[in-house]
Amino acid sequence: MNISLVISDKSIPQKEKIKLISDEIIKNNLHVDDLIQFAKTSKDPIKATCIEAIEFSSKLQPSIVNKQCFDFVSNSLTSKAPRVKWESAKVIGNTAHLFSDVLEEAIKNVLINTEDKGTVVRWSAAFALGEIVKIKTKHQMDLIKAIEVIIDREEKNSIKKIYQKAIKII
Repeated sequence: MNISLVISDKSIPQKEKIKLISDEIIKNNLHVDDLIQFAKTSKDPIKATCIEAIEFSSKLQPSIVNKQCFDFVSNSLTSKAPRVKWESAKVIGNTAHLFSDVLEEAIKNVLINTEDKGTVVRWSAAFALGEIVKIKTKHQMDLIKAIEVIIDREEKNSIKKIYQKAIKII
């Protein structure tokens, strides 16, 4: 699959591009490392599309995300582009259980995004933290405390509920 051709094809709707790329990843016709290399050199809207395809794939098949991909999305959490941040957080949430021994950077960057002005960025951060806190790691107790502070300051009930549900499961 030529990622560049798919992305630049104006006749393919955006959601269809994401589905095409995701399907190719799941079928092993496109390796996630190749998509990451393409995304790294792309502008934010294209990078976000690539990460969204990874998110869609990782929801169905988390094992497609390798360490290089996990590091890429962890670092992408610091992007200025909201869509890059929220798609990256969703990948983290889908796959954190596979990388429980290397969560420090992801946790640090997701926690920063809990203070973002964008509701979708904060929602995605809540999803990622909720999934991470469910994993029994050395970070669990500190995360529970951090989440309690976040719940107190979060203005949106829909986001608070994500955190509350995760803590309740623990």
